[in-house]
Amino acid sequence: MVSVPEQNWQDFRSQVGVTVQCDPEDPLDMVECLSREVGRGIERLIQLRAGMELSILDAPLLYEGSSTEREKVCHGVDFHFHIQGHHDDGLTQVGDRMFCVRGSGVHPQHHLYSAKQRALELCFWFDEAVLRSIFVDRGELPQGLIDWLRSDDELRYARVGKVTPELERVLWEIVRCPFQGLPKRLFLEGKALEVLGIVVAMEQAMQGRSPEPSLSLGTRERVHYARELVLQHLHEPLTLEELARRSQLNESTLNRGFKQEFGRTVFDYLLDYRLEQARQMLERGTMQVSEVMMAVGLRNRSYFATAFRRKFGQNPKQYQQLFWRE
Repeated sequence: MVSVPEQNWQDFRSQVGVTVQCDPEDPLDMVECLSREVGRGIERLIQLRAGMELSILDAPLLYEGSSTEREKVCHGVDFHFHIQGHHDDGLTQVGDRMFCVRGSGVHPQHHLYSAKQRALELCFWFDEAVLRSIFVDRGELPQGLIDWLRSDDELRYARVGKVTPELERVLWEIVRCPFQGLPKRLFLEGKALEVLGIVVAMEQAMQGRSPEPSLSLGTRERVHYARELVLQHLHEPLTLEELARRSQLNESTLNRGFKQEFGRTVFDYLLDYRLEQARQMLERGTMQVSEVMMAVGLRNRSYFATAFRRKFGQNPKQYQQLFWRE
């Protein structure tokens, strides 16, 4: 849930189409309540400094929509992260726990599409001058980043990647920023630069390695079937051997396919799914921590607390108290 000081988030959702100042100490931090045609939720836009912006879309429901967009020239670079949500913008198709990097240049005419969905998305935008002030060494951008900044008559750079656990941790820290005013701005700018650093490292690492062979359509379908089996057996997980047998893959191909499709191994994916379900249950406040732990199929409270703290930065009880205080 996006942190909105001094205003109940449910109240925001009832104010359709209204734009209000989110942080009373920061006039450059605004929240817009989505119109009924778009869905239910809010979009928060924060100008961190000139040429550097952050937006957070938090929508329990976005309606399915599409529109034809004209060709346009884009300046600067944006990084669009989906914790949840899907879009197709003509250059990139991005789904849950995925992101895209889009540089300057021409974005061709396209048909923009988004499905009916729950959406939680973060977007960072840096103009060219800010990027050059951060990266330029001897008058040039580092190798691997030069392609981000193209001329006004070139097709803009675009790449899609998977949100790693390291990236996801930082994104959640941004969504749950506890500060207001100047401390908030310093915190968020630091986190934006941390995200930028992680993505740059990923971009440069790609320069030095051959891409993994893509999965065949049949293998992808079996990997996605294996994912459904994982979620169906939340409380009594199948062994890797059994999961591979049922999905008609060998164990190595199954794990490799999971990493390519979902960004993590089979059992890392299962743990992340359980922790995400636990987070949502704790926010609702209708269950004790021990009940939540059992509901997501975990039995060891110490292990649950350690794993939850590693992913979300707080132990389960502390996290629940952010939303429900006695």
